[in-house]
Amino acid sequence: MTRIRHQSLDCSPGCAVEATLQFIDGKWKGVILYHLLQGTLRFNAIRKRLPNITQRMLTTQLRELERDGFVLRTVYPEVPPKVEYSLTPRGRTLEPVILALKRWGDEHTAFRHDPEICADMKGPPTNS
Repeated sequence: MTRIRHQSLDCSPGCAVEATLQFIDGKWKGVILYHLLQGTLRFNAIRKRLPNITQRMLTTQLRELERDGFVLRTVYPEVPPKVEYSLTPRGRTLEPVILALKRWGDEHTAFRHDPEICADMKGPPTNS
């Protein structure tokens, strides 16, 4: 059974952390945001970078990120339809958080870098 999260931030000092995690929780949102740090991507380009995600799940996650103001969905009136996704200014504010999660993962987890699907080929923008 899912535990109901707090509805207000006056519960404790950690509630702001909980509130932030609600926006980027789940298996895919953080990874989608990471890939969008590199710039605007079309749906299939995102899907190619996340080969284990279903089309339905990617659509759902992108809609939630758009609803929460992190992702901008741009539809071009052409045939076939062209849809692009990019980070909004609000989404860009998560860049240090997402990059910190990646650094932590690089240091504390063991995983295989597959050059065919890994975004590290180009790397995210850096602020150094």
